[in-house]
Amino acid sequence: MTISPLSHTGMAARVAQDIPDGSYVNLGIGMPTLVGDVVSAGKEIVFHSENGILGMGPAPAAGEEDWELINAGKAPVTLVPGGSFFHHTDSFMMMRGGHIDVTVLGAFQVSAQGDLANWATDDAHLPPAVGGAMDLAVGAKRVLVLMMHTTSDGRPKLLPECTYPLTAAQVVDRIYTELAVIDVTPDGFLVREMVEGLTRDELERRTAAPLAYADEVTVLAPPVR
Repeated sequence: MTISPLSHTGMAARVAQDIPDGSYVNLGIGMPTLVGDVVSAGKEIVFHSENGILGMGPAPAAGEEDWELINAGKAPVTLVPGGSFFHHTDSFMMMRGGHIDVTVLGAFQVSAQGDLANWATDDAHLPPAVGGAMDLAVGAKRVLVLMMHTTSDGRPKLLPECTYPLTAAQVVDRIYTELAVIDVTPDGFLVREMVEGLTRDELERRTAAPLAYADEVTVLAPPVR
């Protein structure tokens, strides 16, 4: 059977499905920003950006960008009614003070203990830029990772131990990839959902750390919005 991996948008929609109504949420740079564009109608989520925005809306339509209104990754965003701006010091106080319910972050690697590595690799040509990730990783009440299951050249990103510098230790709660939804438990990785056509053997081949499976592993598919 052919494997049907989720698109980036489908992955983001699956993350959005798990975020409770009324949550205060920070979205990391890159793929996590898509989550703000795919929240289901009727669910109110207040999005935060560490450069000083609360009430961040989805990306603007092409041609309607306001380059005075950007997120932490310097991408144009919108503001919902009631949204506000403030100094980045106040923004980091929100993050460090435990006022963010959920953060959605990208990752280069996640270990079976929930260690997060998302700011530096072994590529010396890329300058390190940890930004606010470490503050979010330890300050948010729940840490969700949205990432591709392997690197572009097929190397596993879910490992027994991270080989890249850590952003924070033992902080990741759940991982969403194009292939599976995986919880981090005291006993390691626990697979909750898998895409249609993916066998356990194939998922394990693409994962360096041991995998356990929930009693009922359900099919991972893009949620209906």
